[in-house]
Amino acid sequence: MSESPWHQKLFGGFKRTSDRLSENLTGLFTKSALDDATLDEIEEALIVSDLGPAMAGRVRARIASSRYEKGIDEAGVKAIVAEEIEKVLAPVAKPLEIEAFPRPQVILVIGVNGSGKTTTIAKLAHLFQEQDYGVMLAAGDTFRAAAIGQLKVWAERLGVPIVTGPEGGDSAGIVYEAVKQATATGIDVLIVDTAGRLQNKRELMDELAKIRRVLGRLNPASPHDVVLVLDATTGQNALSQIEVFKEVAGVTGLVMTKLDGTARGGVLVAAADRYGLPIHAIGVGETIEDLRPFEAGELARAISGSGE
Repeated sequence: MSESPWHQKLFGGFKRTSDRLSENLTGLFTKSALDDATLDEIEEALIVSDLGPAMAGRVRARIASSRYEKGIDEAGVKAIVAEEIEKVLAPVAKPLEIEAFPRPQVILVIGVNGSGKTTTIAKLAHLFQEQDYGVMLAAGDTFRAAAIGQLKVWAERLGVPIVTGPEGGDSAGIVYEAVKQATATGIDVLIVDTAGRLQNKRELMDELAKIRRVLGRLNPASPHDVVLVLDATTGQNALSQIEVFKEVAGVTGLVMTKLDGTARGGVLVAAADRYGLPIHAIGVGETIEDLRPFEAGELARAISGSGE
């Protein structure tokens, strides 16, 4: 059976992570029984591979409890790493489901500037189009003219309607208008871009609170999703962004982008482990098709480098 293009991209996207894990584990194994010093070294190798201390501790405990009197080789450790990663990822691998009634389902997309937020919105829109949903975009990041322009270009390419306003305009007003238009035209999904500046958390919090109030007047269940876009290349910094945006925006789920072979993919596991937020999709390339929900077992094998 030939591998799908997505499978190839997935394993390619996590190659740096799995190679790094291999490099860090090389030379740690002997034929003798595992002692505490070797277990410490294995645990450290997992931590520096960006899998996080909690995951590393679990793998160490699992190896220690299995009593490998004859030792364990690198493939054996990777198999355990894959199993433990799958346990963490399986509960959070949740695609975005369009279930809102009445329509539209309103998805606020948040994230720092430079995280790939605008492109991710386009890729999400494409994903929903593939499922035969009607999609509309709202350019709520009025702080940057470039963000409005970029979203307009994507809307045109995708053939979806977009609601925009002037640079520096009122985001909540744009969102209000977009919901009214989406409701009137029977749109299923409204994806809203929001400002990504974290320098002034209070200002951002106030703006998002205002958007929420306006949405609540139109539909008390809205926004239905608050999705944080994370750039995997930032490593541990992505985790601190989850912390801040959870407080500021009430994040309900994550999308991780730029898992393209240069990223530190272990941070995906650390994020799932620490926060347990749904991870709706991951991005492993530049094209419009390269954002997809994932299967926990396959992703665990890609990260650990087992079962390629």
